[in-house]
Amino acid sequence: MFLFQILEIFINIVLVFTSKKNNKNWWRKEIMAKNDILPVIGSWSFIIGIIIAFFVGLYQGITLEGGAGFFNTEIGGWVVWLLAIIGIIVGILAFLGKGTITKKETPGFLLAGIALLVMYAVFRGVDTSALYLDSLLEGISLSVSIFAAPAVGLLSLRAIWDMGKDV
Repeated sequence: MFLFQILEIFINIVLVFTSKKNNKNWWRKEIMAKNDILPVIGSWSFIIGIIIAFFVGLYQGITLEGGAGFFNTEIGGWVVWLLAIIGIIVGILAFLGKGTITKKETPGFLLAGIALLVMYAVFRGVDTSALYLDSLLEGISLSVSIFAAPAVGLLSLRAIWDMGKDV
């Protein structure tokens, strides 16, 4: 029953989203009118990467309580590569100025990336048994860090380049 409620909510969201202009292919026409699909790819890859990282992080947190950890399995290794590749796509598009992260937002994004790494290190050392909270936070911060690390690396290179060329 719960699954049907989630499915119904998802269908309603899709219907509201697609009935925006009472035209089946309104989003294709908007993309083609702009004649530049790279920002759209950047936006969707960022959103998809964050969603995958969040849910994989939840699952990683649950399996950490079991002792093994999802990322230590073969499928977990492939998921890590998927997150890293999506992060590389986001980073390359942001590096080229076509992604969701603009030049003005770069310092904030780099600071948030550092905060993610610190957050993972903190939750790695915490050992409480309060409703799997420590494992869930560790898993989420680890998977989001895996997703964000390539983009943070590429944007930090761009920031260093921008600072160095002004000298």
